[in-house]
Amino acid sequence: MLKGDIMRLKSLVQIGVVFLICIIGELISKLLPFAFPGSVIAMLVLFVLLFFGILKTEHIKDKTDFMLNNMAFFFIPSSVGIINYYSDIKSVIIPFVFICIITTLITFLATAYTVKAVMKLQRMIKESRGKE
Repeated sequence: MLKGDIMRLKSLVQIGVVFLICIIGELISKLLPFAFPGSVIAMLVLFVLLFFGILKTEHIKDKTDFMLNNMAFFFIPSSVGIINYYSDIKSVIIPFVFICIITTLITFLATAYTVKAVMKLQRMIKESRGKE
């Protein structure tokens, strides 16, 4: 096999793993007796697989990095959807934008403090291992 063929095969496998996890999340969502987003379940499944070492980051790293780097592309369908329903939401556009701004700020703050806490925890664990 040529090197290019191996790289394409690796890419297909990584995409397949990510999509399989998404499908599993959707299937679990359909089986639940209450409404719960399949995408959130898929993230939880991915977390569990990574946490227990069933799935290694190397198995999906290239394609997930690509998706993260091109995340804006994935918001196009929802943006078009909002534009399609503009006539329905134009009467509440000001509160809608206000809520979007406030929740974005809350998300940024929650993320920043979570990262800060995790970094502090990692530093404490590293220091405690150094003292042993």
